[in-house]
Amino acid sequence: MGERDFSGFTMRVHETASIDQVLFGQIANVFAENYRDANIAYLEKNAGKLKFLSTAHDEAGKLAGFALGECRMMDLPRLPATVVNLAGLCCVSPGYRRHGLFRELERQALGAGRPARVDRNLSCGRCAHPASFRGFFHNPDAVPQRGARPTEWQREVGIAIAEAYGSPGFDPETFVVKGSGVPIGWPRIDIDATPEEWAMFEPVDRSHGDSLLGIAWHPAPPEGWHAQ
Repeated sequence: MGERDFSGFTMRVHETASIDQVLFGQIANVFAENYRDANIAYLEKNAGKLKFLSTAHDEAGKLAGFALGECRMMDLPRLPATVVNLAGLCCVSPGYRRHGLFRELERQALGAGRPARVDRNLSCGRCAHPASFRGFFHNPDAVPQRGARPTEWQREVGIAIAEAYGSPGFDPETFVVKGSGVPIGWPRIDIDATPEEWAMFEPVDRSHGDSLLGIAWHPAPPEGWHAQ
């Protein structure tokens, strides 16, 4: 696929600590376009957990999409000074979903504050359904994997990442991130997933706001990552 053209959009990266009420209102509207019964309190709470917000406005000034994210240098178990990409909520207005904005918005949010040289990094995301977990499904080194218990090291790293997200609870056996007890909303999209992909989400209680944590190394995991 060739390089996408985003010249029709005004792209900006904001620090979440400086989001004003006007911008937050625009974000809430796009969030509600993506989720039925959208939990705005969840959006407001999570907007402060990650440092950066990327936005795309169209030529008329309408918000086309947004993404939350942060790249941090973290001391993970057995892995000091690791570059970690913490992807957050990303929503694109229905009229702009075939412009490649989802990936671009995530790239910009995660790129803010990234070190100039990165030999290896850990990409992370909390996913509410198989469609958002698809990138992890196709990575044989991603954790969790269907039918494979996470190793002790993987469980230790999973706990550290869940804490970095400020998650209220985490099960290192299933990699399920516990929610606040209420749903964040229900996606307004048809999720095309295989039975095997849905099976990964059996322990995820969407009605309580649960999600599945996915982690994956790029370009390759450290030595011993898969050793039981």
